[in-house]
Amino acid sequence: MVISMAKETMKLVANNKKAYHDYFIEEKYEAGLALHGTEVKSLRLGKCSIKEGFIRIENGEAFVYGMNISPYEKGNIFNKDPLRVKKLLLHKPEIRKLEGKMSEQGYTIVPLQVYFKEGRAKVEIGLAKGKKLYDKRQDIARKDQRREHERDFKIKNL
Repeated sequence: MVISMAKETMKLVANNKKAYHDYFIEEKYEAGLALHGTEVKSLRLGKCSIKEGFIRIENGEAFVYGMNISPYEKGNIFNKDPLRVKKLLLHKPEIRKLEGKMSEQGYTIVPLQVYFKEGRAKVEIGLAKGKKLYDKRQDIARKDQRREHERDFKIKNL
C-alpha cells in the first residue's frame, strides 16, 4: 500500500511588504477569494496590487477593499471594476475572533499575500497593530546592523 502526499503547489501573485513595515503582524489567516472568471485570469497573469488594501467585517462576512485586480485584456464586456469589493471566504469562528480583536483599540486586518494554492485563489491576511515612528526606526536600524554583520562575515571568509 503506497500513500503519496500531494505536494502543495503555491504560486505567489502579490506580496504586501508595506504591511510588515507599517504594522506588527500578530496572527495570520488564510482566506479564499470570491472572484469572477476574468479576475481569476488576470490574477494568473500576476496583475494584482494589495498595497492599499484593507479588510472590513460587515454583517458577519469579511470583505477586502482597495485590492486592485487589473482588467483582463481579452475580457471585454465580462471585465469587472478593478477596485470592486471582494468577499473573503473564512469560517464563522475565525470571523468572530477577528471581529472581537478589531473592536479593541489599534487593531486592523490587512492583506499580506495573494497566491494560488492547488488552483484556488487565496489571500493571507494578518491581524495587525500599527507601528509608531520610533518602532519603524528601530526596525530599520536592526536591518542595517544585520546587513553590516553579513557584509563583515563575507569579507572575513574570503
